[in-house]
Amino acid sequence: MVMAVSFERYGRLYYLDPGPHRPRVGDKVLVPTDDGPEVAECVWAPQFVTEEIGGLPLCDGIAGTADLDRDEQNRQRRADARVIAKKLIRQHDLPMKVVGIDFVDRRADVDQLVIVYFSAPHRVDFRELVRDLARGLRARIELRQVGARDEARLQGGIGPCGRDLCCATFLKDFEPVSVRMAKDQDLPLNPLKISGACGRLMCCLKYEHPLYQEYNAKAPAVGTSVETPAGDGVVVGHNVPSDTVVVRLAASGRRCACSRADVCSPRQQYEASSTTTPDAVPVELPTPAVREPEAEPEPVAETPEERRARKPRRRRRLNHEEGDPEQ
Repeated sequence: MVMAVSFERYGRLYYLDPGPHRPRVGDKVLVPTDDGPEVAECVWAPQFVTEEIGGLPLCDGIAGTADLDRDEQNRQRRADARVIAKKLIRQHDLPMKVVGIDFVDRRADVDQLVIVYFSAPHRVDFRELVRDLARGLRARIELRQVGARDEARLQGGIGPCGRDLCCATFLKDFEPVSVRMAKDQDLPLNPLKISGACGRLMCCLKYEHPLYQEYNAKAPAVGTSVETPAGDGVVVGHNVPSDTVVVRLAASGRRCACSRADVCSPRQQYEASSTTTPDAVPVELPTPAVREPEAEPEPVAETPEERRARKPRRRRRLNHEEGDPEQ
């Protein structure tokens, strides 16, 4: 069985093995982490799956009253630490932006640890800031600089599509994205159109790129003369989602959308050779035997009496063919 939890409302999902526990949607459960069990909300109730999934962390059970009180106190401490960190950054006049705060109180080596995630355009000397933060928060301080994409993941937001950011919901790793992907998909190379909330190229350019690569490798290029069921024409556009090709007919000049299989040369070659059987094994027919001509019999000398005996029979046959009335 598998269940899903989230540490924040509409945040990233984490999958667990429920074990003997059966929490319902909205229940608070304990999730094992590197810093000890933390409280999270059950988003998907435990359910059976068809595939065997192994290696999932085991749920530590339903959160009790003490766990909920501790989680609420840590939430308040994170909010207070954010306010203090922003105030001290302004006092030290540092080009830093606080992205997120983590409060750890169950690590074996320290009593309390505050991790401050920040973004900056370049390296920052924050040694004095760390001293002031440790004095103000009375805890051990760690400052970690994150990139533009990690900043969008931690803060969250709404993308150009109107949905929650992919990096803040389900994406686990950032895959490389290039401008070439936008060119292959015929997207405008306007940075405002193909950039996400982080200012980098949108991660969703990677989703459909393999489909466009496969289509462009097999479909005829723009300007190619093709034959369609409606007549001959020239390719003037592509429609990858519907797997069609836009063709301008030579006879009427109008445009029509044809299936890629109807205009590709492999399909036409297949239809042209449909009457043949290329996979058939040639069969050799037996060669007819040649009959040798029979030898003509040698002429035999006849006597005059034998020759006269054959003449009446021949004369009677000729008279019969001519229809002699005397016969």
